[in-house]
Amino acid sequence: MGRLFGTDGVRGVANADLTAELALGLSVAAAHVLAEAGTFEGHRPVAVVGRDPRASGEFLEAAVVAGLASAGVDVLRVGVLPTPAVAYLTGSLGADLGVMLSASHNPMPDNGIKFFARGGHKLADELEDRIEETYRAHSSGEPWERPTGGGVGRVTVYDAGFDNYVAHLVGVLPNRLDGLKVVIDGAHGAAARVSPEAFARAGAEVVTLGTDPDGLNINDGCGSTHLAQLRAAVVEHGADLGVAHDGDADRCLAVDREGNEVDGDQILSVLALGMREAGALRKNTVVATVMSNLGFKLAMEREGIDLVQTAVGDRYVLEEMKAHGFALGGEQSGHVIVLDHATTGDGTLTGLMLAARVAATGRTLGELAGVMERLPQVLVNVPDVDRSRVASSPELTQAVAEAERELGATGRVLLRPSGTEPLVRVMVEAADEEQARAVAGRLADAVKSALG
Repeated sequence: MGRLFGTDGVRGVANADLTAELALGLSVAAAHVLAEAGTFEGHRPVAVVGRDPRASGEFLEAAVVAGLASAGVDVLRVGVLPTPAVAYLTGSLGADLGVMLSASHNPMPDNGIKFFARGGHKLADELEDRIEETYRAHSSGEPWERPTGGGVGRVTVYDAGFDNYVAHLVGVLPNRLDGLKVVIDGAHGAAARVSPEAFARAGAEVVTLGTDPDGLNINDGCGSTHLAQLRAAVVEHGADLGVAHDGDADRCLAVDREGNEVDGDQILSVLALGMREAGALRKNTVVATVMSNLGFKLAMEREGIDLVQTAVGDRYVLEEMKAHGFALGGEQSGHVIVLDHATTGDGTLTGLMLAARVAATGRTLGELAGVMERLPQVLVNVPDVDRSRVASSPELTQAVAEAERELGATGRVLLRPSGTEPLVRVMVEAADEEQARAVAGRLADAVKSALG
């Protein structure tokens, strides 16, 4: 059996890979590991448990709650709320542990479990490893001490979580959204109630899409991975902008009034300039991954803002931000982290701050996003190759050097082995799309030849 924890918790097909038994066992193991680490010392432990609307979340939530309570942890069930809401409530309620059941932008049959430490921060890798080891030990028959009587955990439905979280979002905005019309696509997911309510409380006129979850329709042709409906609705309603979330609402993409997509790089550009103007962009730095569009890097250079780039994955962005005290970071996919107000990517907060910038400046989102020009970016996946030899192959080193010479200062090449599949990703950017496609094709052929 491979490692259970990936870069974003434990995920798989619900009731096939991610079973009730696994959810219960991991929850018991998490309680034991945190107890051994001293997290619960001197008080009765408390956990916050939330989920997205997937049908499988109902039985998985029951399993998680049962596991935690059987291990002596009191549980606050907050129901269907975004991942960043569970992180926020874990911190604001002083809980020792947070658990979110969601598979984010994945299709409905999938689900996942993500644990948060005290304060609403992601668990350290070392703790995840210990949880997995403890789970495997229990599964192989190693006994564990089970509390009885008053020692078992109590379970409470915490209905105030929705209002507490929405109040937090609205309370941290720099200005209101009065006069704006915003279309919100909730992906029939965890933001279906939260995001429209937050925008309305902030003063916006709200039009909704994807806000009728039935447990089966999450991410189905809607949300941040399917923007066609949002584009059409923004134009149809004459809205100022549209925002789209994924299933657990930790990301946000946007659409301007003409129906043009505004991706995570452009959102970061807009927010970086606004935060610098407000004196909130600590160390005059924004953090992004190596997959960010070259146009974003060039825009930050032109605007005099420092850019730090990390490996792909919002966890690496967050680690860099926390290590060096940066305030803003994110990914092209729309994971944007505003560390002064959230401990993880927060799609609703991102959308609110983007709209607040439109309201404050009186400029359209298209004008604001125009601070950066997205250069054509071509991504080719090359399957069935030895991804471990990408960095050591002299043939690929030569092919990349030739491509970089051809592209010059307005182009970029990135060869990256997939972290989960036997393939290599070839990414090429250039000022001209035809050139980007041609160079990407040649590099893909070189990868096949060198590593196939």
